[in-house]
Amino acid sequence: MSVIARRAGAAVRTCAAGFGALVLTVAAACGEPPGGGGGTAGLADDPRFVWALTGADRQIHEAVARLWNEENPDRRVDIFFLAPTADEQRQALFQDLQSQAGGFDVLGLDVIWTGEFANFGYLESLEEFRPRIEGTSLAGAVDSAQWREELYALPYSSNGALLYYRTDLIDEPPTTWEELYETGTEAAGKAGVSAYVGQGDRYEGFVVNFLELYWSAGGELFDDAQEYSTFLEGDAAETALDFMTEAYETGFYAEGFDSMVEDDARALFQAGEAVYMRNWPYAVPLLEGEGSAVAGDFAVAPLPTFTGEGTTSALGGLNNAVSSLSDTPKLAREFVLWAATDPEAQAILADSSLPPTLTSAYDDVDDPRLELLGEVLAQAHARPPVPGYNALSLAIQDNLHPAYIGQENPAAALEDVDQAADAALEQE
Repeated sequence: MSVIARRAGAAVRTCAAGFGALVLTVAAACGEPPGGGGGTAGLADDPRFVWALTGADRQIHEAVARLWNEENPDRRVDIFFLAPTADEQRQALFQDLQSQAGGFDVLGLDVIWTGEFANFGYLESLEEFRPRIEGTSLAGAVDSAQWREELYALPYSSNGALLYYRTDLIDEPPTTWEELYETGTEAAGKAGVSAYVGQGDRYEGFVVNFLELYWSAGGELFDDAQEYSTFLEGDAAETALDFMTEAYETGFYAEGFDSMVEDDARALFQAGEAVYMRNWPYAVPLLEGEGSAVAGDFAVAPLPTFTGEGTTSALGGLNNAVSSLSDTPKLAREFVLWAATDPEAQAILADSSLPPTLTSAYDDVDDPRLELLGEVLAQAHARPPVPGYNALSLAIQDNLHPAYIGQENPAAALEDVDQAADAALEQE
């Protein structure tokens, strides 16, 4: 069956906005995919395989595909752009695989989907490539690409969190969460603003904010082999939840923090209404833009830890996997390895708006923010790519969100999350 014949039918509308994670600029492209048919980018007249991935940041992915096509004129790739939202992307990929349509050869996966897709038998093992990416790709990105110590995807792009702080109110960024609490409270009182904004609503952003506290207290969700939950080993879970509870009760968190998402936090910080903000790098160009109340009066730093040593961030980004239904698996494998390890391909990401996963892309850089992001990503944690991650995320939301705002018993909430973590390893 030809690649063209295997494509899905309807065109997909996308509107992509670059997050400004590296060069800190925003790029947007809206409308119908060029080339019209099948939701593809029309990059190749006679493609040999199809790469399916998010419609966000499409111009960057198109540039990567064009580079491959220039270097491989007889083995050309076309892109099928999925919807920009993660839930819709996941649904479209599952529909293709469950229906046995086999429309996609290379699957662009959110970093938290590896275990789920691998557990269903939808991904080819890429374990043979481990020597090629360990030590050359970001460690957290490699972690996110494996399930039970076997590689089922290869890293492609990344993302990490930063601490934003007001340079007109804070002399030096804090290295511990206690220092952040104390300096934020003092500066907020003097300036008449809120101390801290972040992602406190009941959604995945809250999960990420909790996990960054949890990891920075030394916690790990699972054992190395991902066979059982270690969520309640030690006191990391209690430490993280206690911090959030105290921050909420004392007003350290801004009013409305418990319903705040990324852009809510960004808007308040941009209006000069907060001392600190936890957010992704996309916010930098907006804060520097015309009309921003904090332009020239903010800086970014790594998130603190409870010990003051190092930093930790939840890892975002995309991995590429090979569909078990691909009729060109050898070619697809060559492409995902190339996208992960080719310096020129990864440089396209670094020169646009997506953080690359190739560690050498961060070497000898002149941009201090790019250098900082490289340091953050080198220590970032991957959310566990286990089969039942979605259910685990919901359990964290449903139990720990009401716990930190005083509506559920903290100890019982933590126990429920621990049970959900064990169940997430076995979910079919």
